[in-house]
Amino acid sequence: MSIYSNWTNYVVEYVKENGEPAFWKEYAKVEKSIYTKALAIDGGVISGKFSELVKEFDVNEIYFMGFLDGINESIDKELNLEAIESDSEVSFKIDYEKLYFNMLDSKADYLYTLSQWDRIFSPEKRKEIQKTWRESKTVINEVKVGRNDACPCGSGKKYKKCCGK
Repeated sequence: MSIYSNWTNYVVEYVKENGEPAFWKEYAKVEKSIYTKALAIDGGVISGKFSELVKEFDVNEIYFMGFLDGINESIDKELNLEAIESDSEVSFKIDYEKLYFNMLDSKADYLYTLSQWDRIFSPEKRKEIQKTWRESKTVINEVKVGRNDACPCGSGKKYKKCCGK
């Protein structure tokens, strides 16, 4: 069984036994610790054997796989998580803008408010990313023409008697 399968099974079992809020409370502590260390790495390049990275970040294999699962959309080239074993070489570069955006998207305020972000982005850049994120969530509805409204083609007729047929 792969480490990724162990991670997904762990999440399912933990949620069954303790509930989803308890899982997120537990995992948030570990995730915050990992991101604090990951954001401090110059250039955002993380590489090494999986087992060595687990020791470096001071977590167990299952939680580190959870970290990789979460950050996988925010790196230069996505990892094949199913293929990762303890002795696998893992190497990736964090796309900080994408990561910050995804943290906003997942509503992980305990992550996007970490002080390590101050070293990576200026306050203006963070506000710009937040603005882009808010704009991406804004729904714009098209104006619908009612059957008794004037036809948008400009004929002067009611829509139902003109283009609405």
